[in-house]
Amino acid sequence: MSRPIFEVIALTAQDAQAAELGGADRLELVTDMAADGLTPSVADFVSVREAVSIPLRVMLRIRDGFAPGDLDALLALTARLRAEGAEEFVFGFLTADGAVDLAATGLVAEAVAGCRWTFHRALDHSADRAAVRAAVGHLPGLDTFLTSGSAAGVSAGTDTLVAELARAGEPGYRQQILVGGGLKADHVPGLRAAGFDAFHIGGAVRGGGWDSPVDAAKVAEWRALLDG
Repeated sequence: MSRPIFEVIALTAQDAQAAELGGADRLELVTDMAADGLTPSVADFVSVREAVSIPLRVMLRIRDGFAPGDLDALLALTARLRAEGAEEFVFGFLTADGAVDLAATGLVAEAVAGCRWTFHRALDHSADRAAVRAAVGHLPGLDTFLTSGSAAGVSAGTDTLVAELARAGEPGYRQQILVGGGLKADHVPGLRAAGFDAFHIGGAVRGGGWDSPVDAAKVAEWRALLDG
């Protein structure tokens, strides 16, 4: 079994360095976890990019919830991030009724043309997961869905995750499943045995919630657990 991808949420350069030291393969760079992760400033992106050598995916989300908000402002910020060297991203938008906002998602996908990106847990909060996958699966650069299988987290969504993994290779299911959202250590053996090979961790590698920094030792513990 191949070594799984291990992605860690970073808010600062200090977080990023600790995650890299502990064995993370990739970072998701965000700010404001009170809003479940928004786009960092360009200056913060630059400081993190200079601090580590592992890949990082930058969140493109400027408001709480899954509506795009001011799309012009988001696109302008995306252009500034790209100009400073951002190469991988995380985004995805829903309409008020829980359908995928394909117009907004498509515009941002065009703005990051040539880059790899993740459709995030908007999938878990959508009204119809299969419809979201069908609608966005063809968008260029999309290589990953970050999902727990349920808005309530991995414990509630494991059966859905397994069912979606079984459809790998079908349209809308060709992207890698990055398991994250309420992921706990005791979920890992079963998920690894089922064939999942990418995992996303946030608060579990911090000593005291989002106000505390990433702990390299905790990252290393998760690295060892995932590598099994």
